[in-house]
Amino acid sequence: MTDPTKETRRVEEPAVEATPEPESVEDVARERDEYLDALQRLKAEFDNYRKRSARDQESLVARATEALVHDLLPIADDLERALEAAEEHEEAKLEEGVRLVHRALSQTLARQGLKEIPTNGRFDPHVHEALLSQPSDREEGSVIEVIQKGYMLGDRVLRPARVVIAAPKETDGND
Repeated sequence: MTDPTKETRRVEEPAVEATPEPESVEDVARERDEYLDALQRLKAEFDNYRKRSARDQESLVARATEALVHDLLPIADDLERALEAAEEHEEAKLEEGVRLVHRALSQTLARQGLKEIPTNGRFDPHVHEALLSQPSDREEGSVIEVIQKGYMLGDRVLRPARVVIAAPKETDGND
């Protein structure tokens, strides 16, 4: 039994502050999933921003090229008129020089993506501008004369072709 002569001492344990219980595995997993979801959304937003910035940059470059080419078109038109006038005269050297300049300018514009709008065939209001319609034996609505060439830069109409289109031939009142 117990010996009353021996004191029983109770050793008190030091007071421990109440610490919150560690989170459950489910809580930790849920928090991890929330962080992962937020990170994935941030990554998707950044990817969209990067793609949008690239599209904006391409658009800016296209607009700058378009403005340059638009400014060069009157020069090409002037050279064509000079070539037409030079053909009527005997000054072959002038004609040859102007032709070389015109060829170089045309090649430069083509490298920039400039294409001439075809004007043979039917009138297309998306790429042609009808200045006149004249009675003709040709099919109604077909292009019979080009007043000014039209051009496309990439897939955009830079300047529509200005044309004369065929109208129905006038008939005499004797028919």
